[in-house]
Amino acid sequence: MTSSAAGNPPTVVLPSQLSVVNVGLPLFEDAVREQGTPVVGVDWRIPAGGEPPVVAALARLLGPHASTIDEANAEVVRRLDDGIPLLSGVAPATGVVPGMNDRTVLHCGPSIAWEDMCDPLRRSVKATIVAEGWCTDVTAAADAVEAGDVELRPANDHATVVPMASAIGPSAPVYIVRNEAGSTEAYASINQGSGQVPWFGVDSEQAIDCLRFVRDAIGPVLAQTIDALGPSDVFALASQGVPMGDDVHMRTQATTNLFLRDLLPHLVRSDHPAAPEVATFLSGNHLMFLNIAMAAAKSLVLWAGQVPGSSIVTTMCRNGTTYGIRLPGRDDRWFIAASPPVQDALYYPGQGPETSAPDIGDSAVLELVGLGGPAAANSPAVAGFLGGRMADAIAATRNMQRICAGESSRFRLPILDNIGTPVGVDVRRVVESGITPAVNTGIIHVSDGSGQVGAGVARAPVECFVEALLDLDRSLV
Repeated sequence: MTSSAAGNPPTVVLPSQLSVVNVGLPLFEDAVREQGTPVVGVDWRIPAGGEPPVVAALARLLGPHASTIDEANAEVVRRLDDGIPLLSGVAPATGVVPGMNDRTVLHCGPSIAWEDMCDPLRRSVKATIVAEGWCTDVTAAADAVEAGDVELRPANDHATVVPMASAIGPSAPVYIVRNEAGSTEAYASINQGSGQVPWFGVDSEQAIDCLRFVRDAIGPVLAQTIDALGPSDVFALASQGVPMGDDVHMRTQATTNLFLRDLLPHLVRSDHPAAPEVATFLSGNHLMFLNIAMAAAKSLVLWAGQVPGSSIVTTMCRNGTTYGIRLPGRDDRWFIAASPPVQDALYYPGQGPETSAPDIGDSAVLELVGLGGPAAANSPAVAGFLGGRMADAIAATRNMQRICAGESSRFRLPILDNIGTPVGVDVRRVVESGITPAVNTGIIHVSDGSGQVGAGVARAPVECFVEALLDLDRSLV
C-alpha cells in the first residue's frame, strides 16, 4: 500500500500482518512458515516437465479431443464401478485359462525374455517347472527354459493375474471370477501364504512342496467348498473390509476373515482328506483374499478395456525388470518403463534398499478399481509405511483423487466423511500433474532367494504414462 502528500513522492507502507499463498517453490513456503506467518502452499509444477511435444499432446487431449475422451472415460469408470465380479469356482489352469498350453508357464508383469528376468522371478519359474514334474531340479529347469522347452507368457495376456514374483503352470489351481454384466472372466493363482514360498522368489525344496500342496490339497478343497457356497460377490466383501481397515492389497485381513466366515460351514462339511490341513493353512494366511480380489479387478478391467478412445489405464503390472501399462481398446500395445524400487518402505532387520528387488507383480490392478493406494486413507496398516500418521495415508488417497476420473460407489472411506475411493487412473492427469499411482506392495530379496524382506508403497514411473499419452494423441489425429 502507498500514501503521499502533495508534491512528495509516495511512501510505501507495509502491512503489519500477512497471509501468503505460495505457488510452487516449497523452500520459499517453508521460509515463510518458519517466520510464523500463515502460508498456504499450492503444489504446482510445469505440466509434463515442460517438454514441448508432451505439452502439445496434453493441449490437444485436454482441449479439442477432451469431450470425446471424457465420454469414453465416463463409460470406462461406469464399468469399473458397476461390474459385479462373482467368485464362481476353482479349477486347474489348463482347463479354464485361455491359451494355456501343456508346457506354458505364466508369469507376472509385461512380457519378458528369460535372460532379462530378475532373479526372484527366475526362481519362481524354476520352482513351477519342477512342481509340474517337467524337471527333477531347478538347475535342469533353467536348462529347459534356455533350450526353449518351456513357453513363458505374461499372465495378463491370458486374462490372468498373479501377485509378486508368481509363476503358474498348467496344473496350478486358479480362482475363476465372472463379471456377468460384461461377459468377462478372469483368473488368479491361489495365495501361497508366507515364508519359503515361490511368489516371494524362493525356489527351495520347501517352496516347491508348497506349490504341490496348493495343487493337490488347497485347490481341490477350495473347489469343493466354493462350489457348495455358490457364487460370491467379491467386491461386496471388499466393501465391508475397507471400513474395517483393509486397503485390500497390502492388508486384506478383515476381508479374508469375512470370506472365511462364509466358507466355514462348507469347509467343516468337506469330505476331502486334506480338509483339516487346508483349514489350518487358510486360517493362518491373512493374505488369502488378495488373489481373489485381483481376479475380480481383472474381470472388470477386461470389460472396461473394450471401450475405445479412453485415457483410463486398464492394465498396470510389473515383472521386477519392467513396468507396463495399457489403455482401453489398445490391448496389443504395452507402454513400458523400468520397474522402480519401492520408495516408502519398512524392512526386516538387516534388510534395506540394497537387498530389495524392484517393484514386482500384477497386484497393481487393484489400484485401478479403487483399492490399494486409493483406499489408503482408512488403513492404519498403510499409514505405517507412510510416516505413521493417518494424515499421511489420507494424503496418499488425495493424490490418487488428483489423477483419477471417478469415485467408487461401493468402497467408502469413513475417515473422509464416507466418500468413495478414487477410480480410473487417467494418463492425462498423471502426465499433467507428475503424480503417478501409488501401489501398496511387498518387497522381496533381490538375489539370494530368501523371500520377503519388507513392504511399502511404490510409485509408478511416469515414463510409461507419457508414452501412453503420446500414443493416444497420435491415434486421434
